[in-house]
Amino acid sequence: MYSLFQFLYRNRAFLTFLFLEVISFWLVLNDRSYLGAKFFNSSNRLAANVLSVSSNVSDYFSLGKVNAQLAEENRQLHEMLLNQPPKGIDPIRIDSVSIDSSNYIYEMLAAKVINNSTRRVNNYLTINKGSDDGIVPGMGVVGPQGIVGKVKYSSKHFSSVISLLHTEFLISTAVKRNQVYGTLRWTSGDALYADLQYVPRHVNLQVGDTIVTSGFNTIFPEGYQAGTISEFTISDDATFYTVKVKLATDFYSLRYVYVVKNLLAEEKDSLEQVTIPDYE
Repeated sequence: MYSLFQFLYRNRAFLTFLFLEVISFWLVLNDRSYLGAKFFNSSNRLAANVLSVSSNVSDYFSLGKVNAQLAEENRQLHEMLLNQPPKGIDPIRIDSVSIDSSNYIYEMLAAKVINNSTRRVNNYLTINKGSDDGIVPGMGVVGPQGIVGKVKYSSKHFSSVISLLHTEFLISTAVKRNQVYGTLRWTSGDALYADLQYVPRHVNLQVGDTIVTSGFNTIFPEGYQAGTISEFTISDDATFYTVKVKLATDFYSLRYVYVVKNLLAEEKDSLEQVTIPDYE
C-alpha cells in the first residue's frame, strides 16, 4: 500500500494532466455535436469492421455444416425428381410413382466423400455412411452432376464404392435423343472421359448427344446423366462405333454423393432369378 502511495506521489503531475485531458475530451465531444458525431461514427465503423471480420471467420469455420445442409437439400430434390411420374400420366392413378413420399420407388442418402482415387487402373471412393445408415453392397451412387459408382463393401459407419473410373465397372446406358443403347466403360487413363461401347454403325450419332442410364438394372434410375459424346469414329469394316464420352461427374472435385436405394430392387431381382432359367 505504501508503494502505491509513493507511485501516485511521484507521478502526480502526469496523472493530473491525464485526468484533465480526459475531462477536456469529454467536454469537447459533448459541447460540439459535429466532433461528437464524427467520433462516434468512427468508433461505430471500427466496431462494424471488427464484427465483419469476426462474422467472416465464423462463416469459414461453419462451411462444413453449410455444405452438409446443402447436400441434404439436394438429396431431397433428387429424390423427388427420381420419383416423378412419366410426363402426361396422372400421378394420382399411378401409386407406384406418386410424389407422395410413402410411395417412393427410390430413396437417397447424402454422404461425404472422405477418400477418392482417380489415377489408378481401378479406382475406389470411401464415404462416411455405412450399414448403420441402411447402406448395403450393390446400391448405386450418384453425384450432383451424374453417376459415380456402386457400393462394394459397407461397415457400420463407412462404405467403399467402386468408382465409375474402374475398368471392370460396366453401366447400361442410352443415347437420350434416340434411345439407342450401349455400355459405358472406363478404359483407364483420363478421369474425364470414358468409352461408349456396342453402338451399331447404322445409328445416327452427334457430338454433344447426352448419355443417360437405361434403367435396365436396379442400380441406377432410368435417365440419370452419365455424360455427353465428345467424339466418335467408325472404320469401314467395323460393326460398332468407337465413341468417347465426356463424363458428367468431375471426380477431381467430388465432395458429396448420394446413395440410391431402389425399394423394388429385391422384388425385381427375385423375379428375374426365377424367370431367366426358364429361357435357358
